[in-house]
Amino acid sequence: MPTEQRLVPSGADETADAAARGERQAAERRSGWAALRPLVLRLHFYAGVLVAPFLLVAAVTGLLYAASFQAEKVLYAHELSVPVGGRALPLAQQVAKARAAHPEGAVAAVRPAPEPGDTTRVLLSGAPGVPEDHQLAVFVDPHTGEVRGALQTYGSTGALPLRTWLDSLHRDLHLGENGRLYSELAASWLWVVAGGGLALWFGRKRTRRTVRALALPDRTATGRRRTRSWHGAVGVWAAGGLFFLSATGLTWSGYAGAHIDALRRSLGQATPSVSTALTVHAADPGNTGHHSHHGGAGGMPGMPGTGGQQGGASSGSATDVGVDRVLAAARAEGLSSPVEIDLPTAKGTAYVVKQVGRSWPEKQDSVAVDPATGRVTDVSRFADYPVLAKLTRYGIDLHTGTLFGLANQIVLAALALALVFLILWGYRMWWQRRPTRGWTLSFGRPVPRGAWRRVPLPVLVPLVCGVAAVGWAVPLLGVSLVGFLLVDVVLGVLGHRRRAAAPAD
Repeated sequence: MPTEQRLVPSGADETADAAARGERQAAERRSGWAALRPLVLRLHFYAGVLVAPFLLVAAVTGLLYAASFQAEKVLYAHELSVPVGGRALPLAQQVAKARAAHPEGAVAAVRPAPEPGDTTRVLLSGAPGVPEDHQLAVFVDPHTGEVRGALQTYGSTGALPLRTWLDSLHRDLHLGENGRLYSELAASWLWVVAGGGLALWFGRKRTRRTVRALALPDRTATGRRRTRSWHGAVGVWAAGGLFFLSATGLTWSGYAGAHIDALRRSLGQATPSVSTALTVHAADPGNTGHHSHHGGAGGMPGMPGTGGQQGGASSGSATDVGVDRVLAAARAEGLSSPVEIDLPTAKGTAYVVKQVGRSWPEKQDSVAVDPATGRVTDVSRFADYPVLAKLTRYGIDLHTGTLFGLANQIVLAALALALVFLILWGYRMWWQRRPTRGWTLSFGRPVPRGAWRRVPLPVLVPLVCGVAAVGWAVPLLGVSLVGFLLVDVVLGVLGHRRRAAAPAD
């Protein structure tokens, strides 16, 4: 029988097969993460170096703000707390006591004591020395009528001077509208930096892709590898919270927030509000029905509780039922404490009683009450809010530390500390990559230029379109990214000219 022969490829064939496999693998790498990694790495580098100072300021001021809720309770304990007593005085009498002690300005709203041991707040607008967007809160013992003090307050959460100051520091560095650009820039880039860091961390070549290797630092590493290990591991744990802070921070920013609001309105997802318009009432023929929408900006002379000619909030005249009956009407509609009673802002408008509880579960129902009859004319229920309106409310309250109280504030403080350490570790890695040793002015090298040229066209085109769309939706991100690219191009041209002008060895 003939001997069976086995066909064995020659050495040249093996070399050709190996080369073909190598080309296929290289093509696969070029079309995937390997092609994008240098681009993401360079973006992460520039954002980390240039935007990190803004993020660091936002993190430190956010940490202080998270602590301000508990600090307020200690610092303003005399104004906020009273011994638990028996029956509370009528609300109109409490307002009258506040007006007797502080006749300046006009009564804009009243916040009845929400719990035993709390004070009632009578909010005055237009008081001398109080900014237009702030109010003067007069604190009254609901049992005795004693005025415990008066402090400036700001916003729907009733922030007192310490928290108001820290809130402004975090939001705009006390620089007004122009200062808000810093916080919007930080929020615009935070998700980009966090997302790029996650992609780089999970995309690294590892012999063991275990949860432990990805989520815990390598304590055996030294030098730059140790710094990178801590930077990556803490970033994995903090990334979800940083994405959330970025998204919710943008919802009430200047430019990106306007785009988000416009989108919500176009989708029918705007936050509803009660109508304060009143029809002509038979008992008040002088009421023409003309109205302006409720804004809570301040009371009017002659309206209940403002110390005008109608006799104040204690007046039970035929033209105004008074704040006690208005509160009773709201209670009958199921509005539990805490609530705020906003006085009519013009003739022909209603009282608005709204829940102001920002802790879980949210209390955001509101009603409009006719001042002439005490009849509820309109109702807005939080349960009926559109989905995006509810999510926006939840997101803002979670971002500001009110939704889950102390636990919420502790988590925010932990995220702020994590961001501070991530930034410091990032700068340390940059320093550790410096080309020379010792304390010199030479810093770490950036990733080489030209990474975008290696990205395949089918990946590059949608990537550019996506970046352009995000840049439009988040304008400060788009503008600053263009600025980074221009700086990078200029530095590249200058470096090329220096190398061309340098004498050859």
